[in-house]
Amino acid sequence: MYLNEFDQFVKHKLRIKFYLRYCDDFVILSDNRDELEKLISLTAEFLENKLKLRLHPNKIIIRKLKEGIDFLGYVVLPHYKVLRTKTKKRMLKKINEINKTSYFGLIKHCNSYGLRIELEARLAQGSPDKNIRGLTGMPNIFI
Repeated sequence: MYLNEFDQFVKHKLRIKFYLRYCDDFVILSDNRDELEKLISLTAEFLENKLKLRLHPNKIIIRKLKEGIDFLGYVVLPHYKVLRTKTKKRMLKKINEINKTSYFGLIKHCNSYGLRIELEARLAQGSPDKNIRGLTGMPNIFI
């Protein structure tokens, strides 16, 4: 609700056609680089003056769509999306029988056939006890 005022500003005052926001992450798409560069100062000024927020200077990126947009843990490309590399590496390192449902749920939203096979192979090898913290020696009881 807090950023609704920002949404209204972007859509109605700036008339941005391609704007996406989830919580405090947002993306603006345009085929005009100069327009995007102007929008940085306009959005930063609005956020600071109206909502007392600041854009993180290291998280403002202007790039071509074909290079992909890193958004919400995925890299979104024109015709598909993949899991962010850092997330993929962490997942392969930490997968076990307890968290597998969560990981498989995450990857079902992107192009991940190869990753799914790799995760299943890791599970078949068995997970080391260090990945199942605090549960060693406890009975498996589910209600």
